[in-house]
Amino acid sequence: MATTSSMTRAEEIYQRLRADILNGRHEPGSRLRVEALKDSYGASSGVIREALPRLVGQGLATFAPQRGFRVVTVSPERLQELTEARVFIETHVVRESVAAGTIEWESDLLAAHHHLARTPYFSDDGALSERWLNAHARFHRVLLEGCPNRQLRDIATQLRDAAEVYRCWARTPAEHSHRDVAAEHQMICDHAIARDVPAVVEALSQHINITTQLLLDDYGRHEEKGKQDPGPPFGC
Repeated sequence: MATTSSMTRAEEIYQRLRADILNGRHEPGSRLRVEALKDSYGASSGVIREALPRLVGQGLATFAPQRGFRVVTVSPERLQELTEARVFIETHVVRESVAAGTIEWESDLLAAHHHLARTPYFSDDGALSERWLNAHARFHRVLLEGCPNRQLRDIATQLRDAAEVYRCWARTPAEHSHRDVAAEHQMICDHAIARDVPAVVEALSQHINITTQLLLDDYGRHEEKGKQDPGPPFGC
């Protein structure tokens, strides 16, 4: 039977791998070799093998016989499918969340939004901040936590995590300047606290679709540049 310390270590490695995939340190489609990861993360092969299937379950990695584990591949078509699924699921879940959310849920949502609003989008080196990624994920998770159906909440979270991989397509300050992300989150939060279901559904739908459109636009620019300067179409 696994000890508490080994389970804690497995959770730590899983969280580090997940953060590194979401922040582009493991590029889409790249191999996740147990031996290499064991050395990089200073963990046993058993701990790595325990973490990798969890990444598959979250839609962040794939597994195939003879090919092993890989970071999930990305494509415009898959992003569009993920977006359609997210809008369909998340708008339903947020309806239930706003309708059933308690005063404690309101407090948690306000706290999550406050944390997100106070967290810088970029780190000192110009990369997308892991602190912002974590605060952003928490805000969207808490937004849906008022929904009493845990299965729906889990599906929504899994789809959002799978879509988050695409953020590596647009990590420049220029992309961020094309929109007011803070205002979008403020609007979503305000409508949720006001229990205005139609308004929060519309705000969340627009938020998801705007993100996708900007990522697709950024991908198109990289593709055009790649035709002129052959090489990887984008970097994470």
